[in-house]
Amino acid sequence: MIKHTTQSGRYPYCKTTQTGRSGMIAVAAAIIGLFGTAQAQQQDTVRALDEVMIQDVRVSNTAPLTTSTVSKEELNEARGAISVPYMLEMQPSVVASSENGTVGATSLRIRGVDASRINVNINGITLNDPESQSVFWANIPNLGGMAQSMQLQRGVGASTGGSAAFGAAINMQTLNPASDAYAIADFGLGSWNTRQYSVSAGSGILKSGLSFDVAYSGLTSDGFLRGGQTDQHSLFGSATWYGERTLVKLLTIMGQQNTGITWDGAYDYQLEEDRRYNPAGEFDMDGNTLYYRNATDNYWQRHYQLYVSHLLTDRWSLNAALDYTHGDGYDEYYKTNKSFGSFTLVGVGESDFITRKQMDNNAYTATASARYAGERLTLSFGDNILYYAGDHFGRVLWCRDTAAHLDLPHEWYLNHGRKTDNSTYLKATYEFSSALNAYADLQLREVHYHLFGFSDDRFNMDFDTTYLFFNPKAGINYQINANSRAYAVAGISNREPTRADIKDALGDSLTIHSETLLDIEIGYQMAHERWSASANLYGMFYKNQLTPNGDRSSSGYALMENVEQSYRLGIELVGGYQISRKLRAEANLTLSQNKVVDYTFTDFSDGDATLQTITATTDLALSPNIVGAAIITYEPFRNAKLQLTGKYVGKQYADNTSREVYAIDPYFLLNARASYTFHIKGGELECQLLVNNLLNHNYRLSAWAADYEWGGYYHGIAYLQQPGINLMGRVIYRF
Repeated sequence: MIKHTTQSGRYPYCKTTQTGRSGMIAVAAAIIGLFGTAQAQQQDTVRALDEVMIQDVRVSNTAPLTTSTVSKEELNEARGAISVPYMLEMQPSVVASSENGTVGATSLRIRGVDASRINVNINGITLNDPESQSVFWANIPNLGGMAQSMQLQRGVGASTGGSAAFGAAINMQTLNPASDAYAIADFGLGSWNTRQYSVSAGSGILKSGLSFDVAYSGLTSDGFLRGGQTDQHSLFGSATWYGERTLVKLLTIMGQQNTGITWDGAYDYQLEEDRRYNPAGEFDMDGNTLYYRNATDNYWQRHYQLYVSHLLTDRWSLNAALDYTHGDGYDEYYKTNKSFGSFTLVGVGESDFITRKQMDNNAYTATASARYAGERLTLSFGDNILYYAGDHFGRVLWCRDTAAHLDLPHEWYLNHGRKTDNSTYLKATYEFSSALNAYADLQLREVHYHLFGFSDDRFNMDFDTTYLFFNPKAGINYQINANSRAYAVAGISNREPTRADIKDALGDSLTIHSETLLDIEIGYQMAHERWSASANLYGMFYKNQLTPNGDRSSSGYALMENVEQSYRLGIELVGGYQISRKLRAEANLTLSQNKVVDYTFTDFSDGDATLQTITATTDLALSPNIVGAAIITYEPFRNAKLQLTGKYVGKQYADNTSREVYAIDPYFLLNARASYTFHIKGGELECQLLVNNLLNHNYRLSAWAADYEWGGYYHGIAYLQQPGINLMGRVIYRF
């Protein structure tokens, strides 16, 4: 269960580096075997050094920013949710979504802002892909299980490296070494033949100051949709040394995923016949409908990181980190009725093809920072620099028309991306008194992005631009009394377009602009022995915001468009009450208006031959005006826990036109979880049962929506059908 913290921080009660599944298991088993003889010793400075590693991306509960922190215990309780978006689903303003019933590809929006505008970092190192600026959670299953804690910063957030936060930032801290040796085995079995399993172990802190931690996770499932099978694996390993005033940590995170393609969606009439219908890989052979079995999305990702933290004096600390990330993968697709010219092949007419789109990328990151903590002044400054090199290329593997005498496999496109991203920042907090402090955060970010080569649509991707952004933030916090505080903050954030944004603009001979956000927030929090409550007002005002236009690419990403003026205005309400020693209730509610100012579009009645031009203030795409969540936890007796969670997401639109034909119905989900822990010799055994969509609600998310012409103009919308009631049982053994 995810609780909401108060100002005190407490609730009132590829393949060149490919690591296969067998290799991951072997490494995990070998290290676990070594842990059995470990002796633990707690160093006096351990926790202080752990904090130094993340202090420049985290903020305290007295900073004037809108935050909530999820602890390790809360993350462990939410691990049945499988992916990070669903682990954070009960947080304010968060909407999690999936293509395939919570397994495979998952994502999240915060305040209506999509994943490419949410900065995610691990120990201060950005996790966002430099080109897409997104985090693909399927690439590293159980990433939340590798975390000591997560801090969710809504709004522009504190300055970090990598892509700018345009609605939120998620700061993850990887597992800290435990004081004593431990081992955990976790196995889950659920609907659609889903199997989730993980083993983790740690040596504790040895007399030498060394500690070792390792975790292996796997997930296999047939998936809710036809052809939506998934096979994912991850390995986490860390070696840490604690000196008297120094921490050195080596860290690796590896992930691999093979999932069926599920991003196409389906039309209403198709889903009425079969709720699990998925058109990916569908083709006709002599009048028979068949499906290509290898319509898949595949990716391998590795992170290798080195951290060094040093307490120079009682007031000064230094921190530095290096990261190398390698990723490579491909998606394979069966394409019907495509012309030879689409793939630069010699031939006439049309045929069916099997294509493979591939990528290979490398990213290098270095960070350095210093921090001073005085009696009144806290000051930190540093620099984060990233260099990225990515290659994208596509091959035709097969063609049905053998008469064309094609030389296959055939490379039909190749392009390259080179990006440097340098962020320099200065942050300061000054305490005027025990009740009043001021916060300032100044960031200068320079981004150079060069694209060259030919796209999959066979046009020249000639793009070479440097962006220079200044992102200031300032706020004040007033501690009214021991139980309440008020704060206000304003900040400006700028960000560059993604590779996909630039590619689509170049293909349509359009100009793509960078985006600017002015975020203003005013909040009030109070906490007492048995209850807590908070309210936060926010206004997010955009210039040239990139927002989904409703359509999607053949690779599944949302097509975007610049809108000159837009805004998000809202209030976030959070509360919790300890009704009795056994019963606790928590809830949050976001009410908002998310608008495009003077948006111009065309409309028609289906079959019309003419278009009508309309200019109006409309709703931003995929931005519901109401998002709410509630949790009721009942502990009837020791070691037993029952929990009900409810999630409501209001009406939203698939594009920016507010046309009812593209409206997505609101939905309410009720989930239940029951657990009991048995204490046995040498450890404990926890059994859990999770029931999702307890009311068997039939709901859909939009996949894409677009106007099209076929002897007249028509509206077209496809949906991502979501599953009905589904189950997951888990057994966790800790020793």
